[in-house]
Amino acid sequence: MEENRQGYSLVEGKTLLIWLTSFVVLVLLPSMFRVSLGISHVYVKIVIKTLEWATLQIEKGIKMQKVLALENLIANGIIQREETSMEKEIAGQHRGYFSLADIMYFAKKGCETVAEDEVTQRFTSEELLSWNLLSRTNANFHRVSWQLTTVWIIGILIRYCLLVPFRIFLAFFSILLLVSATTVVGQFPNGRVKCWLSNQVQLTCAALGVRCLSGLVQFHNRENRPRKGGICVANHTSPLDVLILASDGCYSLVGQVHGGLLGLIQKSCMQTSQHVLFERSEMKDRHLVRKRIREHIADKAKLPILIFPEGTCINNTSVMMFKKGSFEVGGIIHPVAIKYDPRFGDAFWNSAKYSMMTYGFNVLTSWAIVCNVWYLPPMVKEEEEDAVHFANRVKAVIAARGGMSVLPWDGGLKRKKVKESFKEEQQKKYCQLVTENGFVGNGNVY
Repeated sequence: MEENRQGYSLVEGKTLLIWLTSFVVLVLLPSMFRVSLGISHVYVKIVIKTLEWATLQIEKGIKMQKVLALENLIANGIIQREETSMEKEIAGQHRGYFSLADIMYFAKKGCETVAEDEVTQRFTSEELLSWNLLSRTNANFHRVSWQLTTVWIIGILIRYCLLVPFRIFLAFFSILLLVSATTVVGQFPNGRVKCWLSNQVQLTCAALGVRCLSGLVQFHNRENRPRKGGICVANHTSPLDVLILASDGCYSLVGQVHGGLLGLIQKSCMQTSQHVLFERSEMKDRHLVRKRIREHIADKAKLPILIFPEGTCINNTSVMMFKKGSFEVGGIIHPVAIKYDPRFGDAFWNSAKYSMMTYGFNVLTSWAIVCNVWYLPPMVKEEEEDAVHFANRVKAVIAARGGMSVLPWDGGLKRKKVKESFKEEQQKKYCQLVTENGFVGNGNVY
């Protein structure tokens, strides 16, 4: 009995040693040296082939006419809109006088908005043209054929029984490594050694975080990566944006002080690097926020600041209004475009619908997180250009590179109504059209 027990213990010890060695070689060392073994690429290619096969099975199981109708509905929307401004449409018909027919323009625009609101669409998950074997876009397609049902069940077993335990373990390991490593590095005296160690810890932990999502990130134009003393601005889809960018470079973050697990991570990072964090009451003081940012970028030895000017998460299909505060402090702006591939999983976080824990579970049970990141050439505010126009110019560049549409609306509409100032602006535009020649109708206006 004693010999058997010793034999079992020896086998268990060897198994644990082999497992730990494999983990270090396949996961930890590549993350530390930021190299890829190609495992993620092979995995993503297998998933792509599987999804392509599933799409063919669906097309065979249902009528092609319905598929085409569904594709047209998703691609074109419920109604066909003409993207023309008020000035072009009304001024093209008449100038300098009020016409009762103008009411029809506003009535038409109001009906279009009610039928298909282009704003609230950006706060829901992006629609897919084909099913990706995940429940979010499941329209009972798994019942089309027994082959598709079998693959769907195998996919569930792989994601929940194989990938999820490994991802959760790696996530906790990454957080534990970050907290412990930053605590140790934080004891070093300020200097180049501490700065270098801090950067290595952040890069390694961020790379591990991406790997725990089976992440595959393609970085383009790395020669344009943000430099110290600058401001990095990017479109915002998910909290994962920070993790993805931090896996390729170190940044100082601007944000609100949090509690719980996120607060623990914030405190750990503050021990080794300088971030611009505010209490909830201080975030409302725009002058204080701008002052702190201006002081940070004035020191060219500090890391570039990472800011998401939209202020909220948008569903990866468009870029909404950039808050002007980030563009009023001066300095060099480094635009970054982030575009996720929705076929492998929904990276968008609808914070009004899902808690952080629910969102994290949805991400961990997806196939993978695949995205492209483009570093764009640095931009500076031109002479006599105000912050609003500069923000719009940067926004247009990011949207064009990421293949997303540009919307003038404030992302804050997710939780609040349209500002009165915006309504007044539209009213002023119409008043200028009907009074530009100095009269209304047949009566002169002096």
